[in-house]
Amino acid sequence: MRQVLEALSEDYSIQGIFSHEESGNAWTYQRDLAIAKWCRLKGIAFKEMPCNGVVRRLRSRDEWSVIRHARMAEDVLAKPAKMLAVPGFDSLDIEPLPSKNDRLFGAETSGTSQRGGRRAGVKELSSFLEKRGQHYLYHLSAPGASEVFCSRLSPHLAWGTLSVREVSQAIDRRAKGLSQAERGTWGRNLNAISGRLAWRCHFVQKIEDQPSIETHCMHPMFEDMRDQDHTPSYLDAWQRGITGYPFVDACMRNLIETGWITFRMRAMLVSFASYHLWLDWRVTGDILARLFTDYEPGIHYSQLQMQSGVTDINAVRIYNPIKQSLDQDPNGDFIKTWVPELQTLPASWIHEPWMMSSRQQRQYSCEIGKDYPKPVVDYDLAMKHARAKMKLVRQQEGFRQQAGVVYQKLGSRRKKAQLKGPNTDFQLSLL
Repeated sequence: MRQVLEALSEDYSIQGIFSHEESGNAWTYQRDLAIAKWCRLKGIAFKEMPCNGVVRRLRSRDEWSVIRHARMAEDVLAKPAKMLAVPGFDSLDIEPLPSKNDRLFGAETSGTSQRGGRRAGVKELSSFLEKRGQHYLYHLSAPGASEVFCSRLSPHLAWGTLSVREVSQAIDRRAKGLSQAERGTWGRNLNAISGRLAWRCHFVQKIEDQPSIETHCMHPMFEDMRDQDHTPSYLDAWQRGITGYPFVDACMRNLIETGWITFRMRAMLVSFASYHLWLDWRVTGDILARLFTDYEPGIHYSQLQMQSGVTDINAVRIYNPIKQSLDQDPNGDFIKTWVPELQTLPASWIHEPWMMSSRQQRQYSCEIGKDYPKPVVDYDLAMKHARAKMKLVRQQEGFRQQAGVVYQKLGSRRKKAQLKGPNTDFQLSLL
């Protein structure tokens, strides 16, 4: 980027550079620092403007929610009627923009990912507020149905085709226009999505305040907890969706194909990798970052750490993949869609196919270890190992004191005054 600006400055007198504030990963952070330094040396004004609820140079976490809610209430800037004329610009010999399949962007992706672009984002927002959102909470956790009834706005927010402010204000307008009959179901669902929008900004704020969470545990005493026990074969099975746990494999294969899966299933995938397979969140996080069409560094690394139990400012959540399978896909329809090896199994066996006898495996033409893999780990033994390791770390001297430091820096502030009214709702659960 600096080399590009150097080349431009040779031909044009750059008076100022305008950009939005980006709370990205370490690479984007260092890039922005380099550009700011270059601008200072050249005497060029460098103006970065906030584009969401993340507050740069926040003095205290206690101030965040007030600033965020005030920012969401500001007017959405209108689209410019026309671009300002730039002397000499019309005479430039500008090459056409490369297509999305240009080798500049790497290998062509496979799968059926969500359609991008401003028009698609506006369409998703409208359909959610007019129809789909009425059933949002009911279908929030289940894979399959969530693809329809979740807002599906996260990729548009991550890529900037929609802004947090315009979505927040659209939700408020819809809530204010509800009829008396709509206020029950619609009111609850709009209140929930509004809270999750605030929760989104809350998480991105963490990486703004402490960029190191991309690479280091929030609580430093967890730093080396998983290093020595890394098993490459477990990682391979997890990222390919061949762990022998049908619901885990179905969710991973679905994610690989579409680039999106609902929050609870993301949490389960990370939990299974972190606790059952004892894999480091930094390793699994890189894999997921390449898969998610809505990859947002602040949310991504905060959630990875939270679901891996290395923050100590969040309750440890260890998802039971069998219970999730029974709860979210009782008949096994989602599993059969994404793990066709198990299509012949009835619902009574599809959640734990390794429990079938040899006779039953022959009956359903599904031999475990041949047609479908055996579980890579024993659930009970894996959980005993994980809990024992976590306990050892938490018993170390100074652990509690350090946990308090982490909370003051990155923990959420939930005050009663913040929970009153649709504009200040801040829900702490994404489940």
